[in-house]
Amino acid sequence: MTFPNLKPGLSAEVSAVVDDSMVVKHVGGEGVLSTPSMISMMERAGIEAVQAALPEGHTTVGFEVNVKHFAPTPKGKRVTARAELLEVDGRKLRFKVEAFDEEKKIGEGTHRRAVVQIGKHGQ
Repeated sequence: MTFPNLKPGLSAEVSAVVDDSMVVKHVGGEGVLSTPSMISMMERAGIEAVQAALPEGHTTVGFEVNVKHFAPTPKGKRVTARAELLEVDGRKLRFKVEAFDEEKKIGEGTHRRAVVQIGKHGQ
C-alpha cells in the first residue's frame, strides 16, 4: 500500500509545562524534565505530523529513537517538541525531532515510525 498524502515536510509541534509526572528528582531541587518525557513529546509530535494524512483505519507506531538530551529543563517551564517528516520509505517514516524550552534547544535527533492498520497484529 502506498500513502500518497505522506510527503516530506509535514510537521507538528506539541507543548507542555513540565510537571511532577515528567521529572526526575535525583538531580536535586524540584526536578528536571526526564529524557523519557522529552522522547514521548517528540513521538507525539511525529504522530500529529502525519495522522491526518493517513488513510482511515491506519496509525503509526514508533520503532526507533536516536536522540540526544543535552540541556536540563526545570519543573514549571514550557517545553515544545517538533517533528518534521524527512523521508517516506513504503510504510516506514523518518522524522527530524527537536525539543526546546523557553530559553534554549534541549534535545534533537531522529525518530522512525511505521504505518500500521489499526486492529491488525503481526505485520
